Amino acid sequence: MPDPRQAGERTAAVGQAAAWWNLLPVALIVSDGTGRIRQWAKAAPELLGYATGEVIGRDLTDLVLFDHRREARAVHDAVAAGRSVTGQFPMRHKNGSTIGMEVWACPVAAQGEEEGWDVLLLAADAREARQAREARQLREVGGPLDALFARSPVGLAIFDTELRFQQINRALEAMNGLPAAAHIGRRPSEVLPGVNSEQMEAAMRRVLVTGDPVVNFRRIGRTPASPDHERVWSCSYFRLEDAEGEPLGINASIIDVTTQEKSEREAVAGRQRLALLNEATLRIGTTLDAARTGQELADIAVPRLADIATVDALADLTEATEPMTSLWGGATLRRLGKAPARDHAAADILTPVGRTLHFPASAPYAQAVIDRRPFLLRRIDARAVAQAARYSSIPERLRSLGVTSMMMVPLTARGLVLGVATFLRDGDRPAFDAADLALAGDLAAHAAVCIDNARLYHREHDVALTLKRSMLPSLPKPPAGIEIAHCYRPASDVHEVGGDWFDVATLAPGKGALVIGDVMGHGIQAAAIMGQMRTTVRAFTHLDLPPDQLLHHLDDALQELDSPLLATCLYGICDCTVCRCWLGRAGHPPPALVTPDGSARLLDLPTGAPLGIGGIRFTTTEVVLDPGSIVVFYTDGLIEARGIDLDERLDELIRLLSGAHNDLNQLCDTLMDHFAPSPAEDDITILAARIGIPTGATDSAEPPPRRSCASPVRPPDPARSGRGSDEGRQRNRQL
Repeated sequence: MPDPRQAGERTAAVGQAAAWWNLLPVALIVSDGTGRIRQWAKAAPELLGYATGEVIGRDLTDLVLFDHRREARAVHDAVAAGRSVTGQFPMRHKNGSTIGMEVWACPVAAQGEEEGWDVLLLAADAREARQAREARQLREVGGPLDALFARSPVGLAIFDTELRFQQINRALEAMNGLPAAAHIGRRPSEVLPGVNSEQMEAAMRRVLVTGDPVVNFRRIGRTPASPDHERVWSCSYFRLEDAEGEPLGINASIIDVTTQEKSEREAVAGRQRLALLNEATLRIGTTLDAARTGQELADIAVPRLADIATVDALADLTEATEPMTSLWGGATLRRLGKAPARDHAAADILTPVGRTLHFPASAPYAQAVIDRRPFLLRRIDARAVAQAARYSSIPERLRSLGVTSMMMVPLTARGLVLGVATFLRDGDRPAFDAADLALAGDLAAHAAVCIDNARLYHREHDVALTLKRSMLPSLPKPPAGIEIAHCYRPASDVHEVGGDWFDVATLAPGKGALVIGDVMGHGIQAAAIMGQMRTTVRAFTHLDLPPDQLLHHLDDALQELDSPLLATCLYGICDCTVCRCWLGRAGHPPPALVTPDGSARLLDLPTGAPLGIGGIRFTTTEVVLDPGSIVVFYTDGLIEARGIDLDERLDELIRLLSGAHNDLNQLCDTLMDHFAPSPAEDDITILAARIGIPTGATDSAEPPPRRSCASPVRPPDPARSGRGSDEGRQRNRQL
């Protein structure tokens, strides 16, 4: 803080400058500690020709002639260090001419949160100042002011130490709408009760006590000059002192900045609206769930735009159907979102989320939906709610609870009306205006597109699921001697339906084909290709081809479909009469085998490449089975999970398969519930088959030659064991 001597110098300089203000046009300039101009008062453009926008942010010494800039910089630095300085400097007018300026400079506290001093400069034309001094001397405060004081376009006033008006000029009379006689001898709070006079007087008292000027104090309110409109003025207060430095009163300057303030408020509001819209693009529509999207819209609107918000969609829309194009019979809506959800008196009486609302076509609430136009009710009063009272008591109850303003904005996307969003304000908040309605429209438009995306997605999801289920075998019939069980779980509503499929076919007594596959895609296209693949496999199955040949033909058929999608497949032929199974694999997860003694392992088969690539050779692997062995086929949705290693999931699968399993259906349910708790992220299909001796196979006098099922099973080759070698683990990781 400056010492008392510095403070005395500063107050003396301010007093001298304030006295000259009465006689001359004075430029008021504020710069920061580095010299950058922060404020450029109205008289500054008049004296130097530069508009405010041309100098804000520039270095103050740029306006001084080049040969004097070092001296000007030294003066500025001295003031920034806490001293008061007076002097004369030649400065350059915008038109190129040179004008001598008499300058009074003193330090003031830095603006905002910055530390240190700003520099306050009061500058006048040096030649006019000299002529004024030669013509007359300053009179005692409260005496008559000269013509310059009277003709100043800036409102000027002088107060005594009791803050009573002593003199005002014509400009201030016009601003206040009162003659000078109505001011003299009275304080601002007595003359102008319609403005923040008490804060004004508090600021002036600080100036009297400390001697530090107050710059750009905002006077806000209404005066007799404009009683129907609120205006804003920028006020600056300086202490007037006698030769000994004792305070004589206050010199005040007042400038009407209503237009500038309005522009600044509009700019701030515009930035806030833009920030809210940017945030809305991130927070609204995070999922393909219409209800959640509606709640996200309500949440982001409260409290930054409204105090209460509700989001309602046409009831048939929530069922993933096409919304009605005609609403002349009224509107049936389902509430998707509400904020705040509870603990708000007005919001608590509104219909909860999930409930259905019906409005006749003539009801005001239905008009925003039927007309597809936003609706703004700036003030909710008894007259405004009278029309709605025929249909519901809620509008009147809302008014009684303090709700003052309302907006209704239709949710429209791709030419379809989907619902309506309602916004309410209560308490002392200002009424909604056209800018608020435009912002609500932008928020609603973004939410409507997200809700429509969810509708279209769920409709496609339902179509794909219906198509897929129609193509899967409902009651597959295995050959005698083979027991089967199957389980299918589609992806949840928030995930697209995949292309999983399976089938079982009888080739001969005691001999059947098992197949499972997965089209690498989602939606209707994957379901359609899945159906074509199942039909193709059915046709090839009856040719009794070995697995490698069938996969080769299936690969060719998929390429002929000209589809960008690939598919995996596992095909097996099981023959109870010889206790063998022949398997072929095209990029599909390996099957698991459970022997009658309860031991389980993965069958090591060559991985192969997915179908649709072309030019790949497939391999048939023969596996010898004990009677009662269980072969388990499954799709990758069963064993793949985010953040979990594939080997860990396969180990867990083998652990669950180990042991006795009398009921194959129960085995499938156990696997499904353990690995895929609902909701599932991908389709999951399980096909389990128990291979045994077919009934009647020994009735023939001459049974077909076959290897005894009791003969020892071929021991697995350690080099090919799917779980006992590095090669096997590598293959599993390729799934």
